[in-house]
Amino acid sequence: MELNFSCRFDGVEGSEIRRIFSLLSDPEMISFAGGNPSPLSFPSGEIGEITADLIQNQAAVVFQYGNTLGTEALLQTVREMNREIMRDDDEAIILTGSSQGIEMTARTLIDRGDTMLVESPSFLGALQTFKLAQADIKSVRLEEDGPDLNELEDKIKKYAPKFFYIIPTFQNPSGITTSAEKRRIIYELCAGHGVVILEDDPYAELRYEGEAIAPIKSHDAGGTVIKLMSFSKTISPGLRVGAAIADKKIIHKFNLAKQGLDVHTSNLSQYIVSEYVQRGYYKPHVQEICGLYRAQRDEMETAIAAGFPKDVTVLHPAGGLFMWGSLPRGICAKDLFAKCVEKKVAFVPGGPFYAENPKENTFRLNFSMPSRENIRKGIRIMGETIKGEFLNK
Repeated sequence: MELNFSCRFDGVEGSEIRRIFSLLSDPEMISFAGGNPSPLSFPSGEIGEITADLIQNQAAVVFQYGNTLGTEALLQTVREMNREIMRDDDEAIILTGSSQGIEMTARTLIDRGDTMLVESPSFLGALQTFKLAQADIKSVRLEEDGPDLNELEDKIKKYAPKFFYIIPTFQNPSGITTSAEKRRIIYELCAGHGVVILEDDPYAELRYEGEAIAPIKSHDAGGTVIKLMSFSKTISPGLRVGAAIADKKIIHKFNLAKQGLDVHTSNLSQYIVSEYVQRGYYKPHVQEICGLYRAQRDEMETAIAAGFPKDVTVLHPAGGLFMWGSLPRGICAKDLFAKCVEKKVAFVPGGPFYAENPKENTFRLNFSMPSRENIRKGIRIMGETIKGEFLNK
């Protein structure tokens, strides 16, 4: 039987990372490919304690259907965590992972062929969502301190986009953080031209050096910024709990969309997260995992300095989970990937992170999952492969 699939799937490929995951069942494979938090970061003891309490004392609530907007306990927690940036006309909605907020923004704002802007490079999952929404995706080049403002302004004026998708803090995949000054100007540019900003901020709390920078949402005087937050990187991705904060009119549309997507986020997961925060576990835990990831980041940078050729550049991230590298011109990261996989090392080639004009000599490394020993070994193998297979021919 020949199946007639929706045209929205035309030209949409599966995630490059998901394809790479099929290689990772090999226990000998050293993987820098994913973006997962370390299992060492999961607060299993406290979560077990909370879960047992909830099931024993509130089973009738946590196992029941719930409000699409979210449980009042977690909504109050999210409002408290974001009280400094929420306007009187703002509201929050609980999401089944912050990626659901990307999906709901696309459903709420995009009609087929509408133009939107993304950073270049950008998050693979978001690009796939926008392609499925049949958006016309235009990209804005990233500089070391965030998007190129001249290019952003030019493309806003030229294309009148519906919204600009940005990950301003420890960006996935590049690790770049948009400066405070650029955040202010980005808001002013977009607000002045009626462009919504989708501020995806799941990594902001994973800071290993420097001072925190206020989110773009902190400048939002007119209700044009949608801010996404997540507990996946700080508590557990398996709980699938995030939130969106935006103008009430936008949250109303999100609420309608969510009713058809999943009715509501798991009550049990929501209560676990709100209890974890309210019992005082959250802040000390975030400090602890920042120490863990800082050490792993430093281990990777030390190994890169010792093992990579000098003409391979890797950006220094002040936080987050990723490093972004560039090979010398003429070397394709997919070719390097194929050689490294033969030697039991995996990473993600950078081409798929671009909506337009992919730079095939780029690559992304994750430092949160592998052990420090495997970081040293895997980076050494990558460096030897670059030198032996590509630079000495």
